[in-house]
Amino acid sequence: MRAISISNDIIPIAEFKTNISRWFKILQTSGHPLIITQNSKPAGVLLSASDYDDLVYRKSFLDSVEQGMVDADSGLTMTTEELRNSLNSRRSEGNSCG
Repeated sequence: MRAISISNDIIPIAEFKTNISRWFKILQTSGHPLIITQNSKPAGVLLSASDYDDLVYRKSFLDSVEQGMVDADSGLTMTTEELRNSLNSRRSEGNSCG
């Protein structure tokens, strides 16, 4: 996602509504999110689908890292050997079901 261009990427909701198709085309080609204002205040942000997917992926990744740090701080860790044994045990259980 590119940085917001103050002069091009902030639009009033009335302008957005009357030219919605045009704004979606601009969104796709510019790579910039659109800030939509209502009563001169930011009311929403329009992102491309790929920018949204990137944000969701990054949030999920950062949440996982944060959880890992909490677990490590709490002592919820395994040695490499403990992890191997746990994985091997799970694999054995999975193979015996079929």
